[in-house]
Amino acid sequence: MRQDSNLKFLKAKNRVEKLKQFYTHFAVFIVINTVISTVKIMNNMNNGETFEDAFYDFSTFASWLVWGVGLSLHAFSVFILPLVLGHDWEARKIEKYMNDELQND
Repeated sequence: MRQDSNLKFLKAKNRVEKLKQFYTHFAVFIVINTVISTVKIMNNMNNGETFEDAFYDFSTFASWLVWGVGLSLHAFSVFILPLVLGHDWEARKIEKYMNDELQND
């Protein structure tokens, strides 16, 4: 009984850690891309462009798009993949590989 509650605690702790990593990734994404976009807009405006021209320049959004793909994949792995595979898929795979190793010995 105690081992079962310890296992549930470890699974919950692992899930919370994955959520925390995603939210940290998301916060860094927002902060860094905001700084990059601000610098690009200011540089473009110093080169004679209007704010609108500088803001709507593709290079202003390029880092958001590229990094956004990575962030989307991270979100998929944290929120969608466990629903598709089941929350205990890692434990099942570990158990399978351990059983395979025991059979090979």
